[in-house]
Amino acid sequence: MGLKEEFLKLLREDVEFRYAVIGIIGLEEVIRRIDKNTEAILNLQKQVVKHSEVIRALQEQVKTLQGQVVESTKAILRLQEQVARHSEAILALQRSIEKIVSSIQAIGTRYGVFTEEAFRESIKYLIGDLLKEYKVEKWIYYDEKGIVYGHPAIVEVDVLIKDREHILVEYKASTDRADVAELYRIGKLYEEVKGIRPRLLIVSPGIRKRAKELADELGIELKGNVLEV
Repeated sequence: MGLKEEFLKLLREDVEFRYAVIGIIGLEEVIRRIDKNTEAILNLQKQVVKHSEVIRALQEQVKTLQGQVVESTKAILRLQEQVARHSEAILALQRSIEKIVSSIQAIGTRYGVFTEEAFRESIKYLIGDLLKEYKVEKWIYYDEKGIVYGHPAIVEVDVLIKDREHILVEYKASTDRADVAELYRIGKLYEEVKGIRPRLLIVSPGIRKRAKELADELGIELKGNVLEV
């Protein structure tokens, strides 16, 4: 009897042998399945690694985009601040011009003697020269010592600023000695508070001669028509 025939006979006749063979065959199948599962797990791990790399790359891109957004936001805020400053300067200039126009209209109504040429001459220096180079600000201060008016009061004056040079400017429909003296006292108060000695300027289409004489004594600059009265 050959080996094959003997093996088959044992399978038919020997129950224990038959179960042993079945157990061996089943174990091999389990091992094959484990090998397949292990291979599948390794493939999944490789895919997870690739996905992790992709996720990290995306995270880096997101960080880069976030940084760009932050920088763009800062740039926009800086531009908004610049626009706001320019808008304030433009509004200040408009207020200055409106104030001058009102002064001209008032003096014209009062005296009826000023022409368009006189108006142009009174503001030519201010608009043509100063406002192109100087920043316009409004200085408001509570004069508790009463330096300007002899009693505590709020003082307001326009200031043209360029580096360390400050010019206090008053716009008057008509200018007399009292106006000159008032600006002189405001200049003294400004110097005491700010520690800067300002230039003093009055722009007016109608300047009385006696006001011009006092302004010359006090070192105050006048721009406008000097009346022979």
